[in-house]
Amino acid sequence: MSNLDITLKDMMLIDGALGAAVVDYDSGMPLGMRNGSKALDLEVAVIGSTEVVRAKVRTIEQLGIDESIEDILVSLSSQYHVIRPMAGRHSRGMLLYLILDRTTSNLALARHRLRAIEQTLEI
Repeated sequence: MSNLDITLKDMMLIDGALGAAVVDYDSGMPLGMRNGSKALDLEVAVIGSTEVVRAKVRTIEQLGIDESIEDILVSLSSQYHVIRPMAGRHSRGMLLYLILDRTTSNLALARHRLRAIEQTLEI
């Protein structure tokens, strides 16, 4: 099993996970996805979320802020979408994208797990 497959499996083991993806930031295309919900078009969600990250990066640059994004959270009435740009030496230029069910997930624990997962991924 590849490192990417293990990463996606680990992301889907997070309580409340509905979908997970590792995304190439430059193209906006997923390198791998796992979808736990037939009602969710994960590819559309991934592409849209990449645009959110790009917009925020541009805004930070325009403001002259010398910091990087740790993660971005989009809260919907029934879901959390957590977007984590990766900063590791072997994973720069990629995003971890996780969709959680709000009723069955623990957001703080999910963010903690994503940080740990990020450290193990090498592409």
